[in-house]
Amino acid sequence: MTMFSPHLAVGQVLDVLCPMHVQIGPNGRIFHIGPTLAKLCSGDCMLGADFLDVFDFQRPRDVTSVDDLLVAEPRKLQLVLRTSPQVALQAVAVFDPREGGMVLNLSFGIGVIDAVRDHGLTSSDFAPTDLTVEMLFLVEAKAAVLDESRNLNQRLQVARNLAEEQAFSDPLTGLKNRRALAKTLLQQIADRSAYAYLQLDLDLFKAVNDQLGHAAGDEVLRRTAETLSQLTRRDDLVARIGGDEFAVIFDGALPRERLAFIAAQVIKALEKPITFEGHTCNISASIGITLIAEGQEITSDEVMRQADHALYHCKQSGRGRYAFYEDIQQEEVAARRGIEPLFPG
Repeated sequence: MTMFSPHLAVGQVLDVLCPMHVQIGPNGRIFHIGPTLAKLCSGDCMLGADFLDVFDFQRPRDVTSVDDLLVAEPRKLQLVLRTSPQVALQAVAVFDPREGGMVLNLSFGIGVIDAVRDHGLTSSDFAPTDLTVEMLFLVEAKAAVLDESRNLNQRLQVARNLAEEQAFSDPLTGLKNRRALAKTLLQQIADRSAYAYLQLDLDLFKAVNDQLGHAAGDEVLRRTAETLSQLTRRDDLVARIGGDEFAVIFDGALPRERLAFIAAQVIKALEKPITFEGHTCNISASIGITLIAEGQEITSDEVMRQADHALYHCKQSGRGRYAFYEDIQQEEVAARRGIEPLFPG
């Protein structure tokens, strides 16, 4: 506990109790200021200066001089510090019978938080009993809690995004998985937009697994994923939907010629020998494609059935080729019409 001398000067007492005070002499000049006020600007330049040269009265409007204060004190004032930085302040002025002047106790009012930030003030710059100290503590505590809450929300969002990405990704190839494909396909159907659906099944993949092992098979699957990713667009969805089954949803109405070119390029790339640990893996691919027109009523099961039907036709026709469902359907209709006359009635 600090023991105060009975002969302690009034100014020193005010420095502790009112660190934002100003003492004005009868001539209207400043002869003492509190330590916190001195931090806002050069305190020495205030001493001896006329009060109205340092502070500008804002309210009440009828106060334009120190004499006005002497007549109508005590009263609440709103002031602005004229010197840089210009700070808005509130004050209460009382007559100083000992000096014949005035004592003004200043405060930041609602701007205290900005003042603390702008001028680097700490709890020692306020009176020990000033509730501002407690308020600043609560503000800092709240800011810390909000920061932690934001950080937690960001971490949760990152974790949520990661979990969602993992839930919709194939861990071996990095492609989307069947769940992601089904979600995108349902969205395409809901939007009634035009798109193409391609389904691919590797040929001779079982032989690679049986002869060279699953590690070789995994390498083939990764190479297939790379090929599909390289030959498709950023907006297309490429997925691994089964062991050696892949699918692509081409967004928009791509021309048949473009889809045929892509399918041919995929097959050509996959038929290049793949080397794994000194061994050669030879594979190919069969591809079925179906085109969905804008506004077409269709289910996701029917879309996949059509592409799978075209793919199966390729397998039956010798593998290493692609086919459009529409072409296979027309061939089958023509074939049925060709044998109908053989079974009249």
